Amino acid sequence: MTTDHLPDTSAGTAPRGRPRDANRDRALMDATLTELQLHGYSGLTTAAVARRAGVSTATLYRRWRSKEDLVVGAARAWAENLGPDHDHGSLSADLGVLLGDKAAALEGTSGRLLRAVLGEAAHNRALADVLFDAFVIPLQGRVLALLDRAVERGEIPEVEDPLVVAELIIGPMVSHTFLVPPEAGGGTAATPGADIAGRLLPYLLRALGARTD
Repeated sequence: MTTDHLPDTSAGTAPRGRPRDANRDRALMDATLTELQLHGYSGLTTAAVARRAGVSTATLYRRWRSKEDLVVGAARAWAENLGPDHDHGSLSADLGVLLGDKAAALEGTSGRLLRAVLGEAAHNRALADVLFDAFVIPLQGRVLALLDRAVERGEIPEVEDPLVVAELIIGPMVSHTFLVPPEAGGGTAATPGADIAGRLLPYLLRALGARTD
């Protein structure tokens, strides 16, 4: 299985002494992501990660003290970046782009990582915090910005709890991607999540009090 190449996350983390090899760090992160996708958190071993990366386990442990640290590092490396927020001229357009971006993210590497670690995150606070920072906070910020613009345009009334709107977006998207089976139209590589994104849009607009005609 191949993975997208991980960004360089070694900056600012090198220990004292001999400088760390950034290529080796990236190889270990790539290997961690692949092992997570193949075997999930419970099946991942540091020995398998080191072997896939072509390094010794001693090299791995000089960088990460435990399996948990290694997986948290991989999650940080794939902290979702929704991209800069742009004004697309209307609430409908802004929400449509956001929903499309979220669907693409959940069906790409970010989605595969989420699928592999969500169960562990339920009882692993460090990993849960990383996932919240990576996948929820960026979405919340983008939702707040587009709602503010919509209110300023006069498209919708003031939103009492904008963070709930973010939950109304991420909840159905995650449910559709991870819980709905393919035969029922669930989001997979074969049935793109853009479908659920388009179906969600009019409901969100109506919930926010926007005109949908």
